[in-house]
Amino acid sequence: MKTFELKAEARVDLGKKAVKALRAEGKIPAVLNGGKVVELPYTGELKAGEKISKIDDKRGIITTDISVKAEDVRKLIYTPDIFEINLDIDGVQRKAVMKDLQFQPVKDTVLHIDFLEVFPDKPIIMEVPVQIEGHAEGVKAGGKLTLSLRKLKVKAPYTNIPDRLVVNVDSLGLGKSLAVGDLHFEGLELVNAKNAVVCAVQLTRAARGAMAKAE
Repeated sequence: MKTFELKAEARVDLGKKAVKALRAEGKIPAVLNGGKVVELPYTGELKAGEKISKIDDKRGIITTDISVKAEDVRKLIYTPDIFEINLDIDGVQRKAVMKDLQFQPVKDTVLHIDFLEVFPDKPIIMEVPVQIEGHAEGVKAGGKLTLSLRKLKVKAPYTNIPDRLVVNVDSLGLGKSLAVGDLHFEGLELVNAKNAVVCAVQLTRAARGAMAKAE
């Protein structure tokens, strides 16, 4: 996983006017989830931007409202790559990954970013791009290779999550498919349904004709 340096500021005023003013300055409101789990009622001291999000009646998790400059996250957003983010919040260093984006439906500008704080010993779930490798036997026989799932959900410590999941299709024949349950990656758990088709070699009209002649 590649690394990305990003500076952020704690966000205290969460009202609509404050958010509008923030965006007018070329900044994006964001939140850092996945922080420390605490017992409720919480009697400790919260830093600027921090708040308690309730898990249940006895536990809560500390989240941090922040803002980042739109120009600083452009390379982070408009790429299929996954990054380990070295997040600097007013001088305090945190490790994070980007989990979700909210876009303005008309202008397609980013309205909000959800970051997730990560720890080496705590598994997370991330979507990882699928990369097809090899030349399918079914394609050589006239079939067409289709990729149904371009990303797979992976559960693992963030330090184990790869940039790509490489799927070899050399032995994939005509009319055959590879499902999630057929795949295995060392140190990773695939969260998608096991019967979900990742890729397949579809029979084309030409391939059906060739098979009919062979019979």
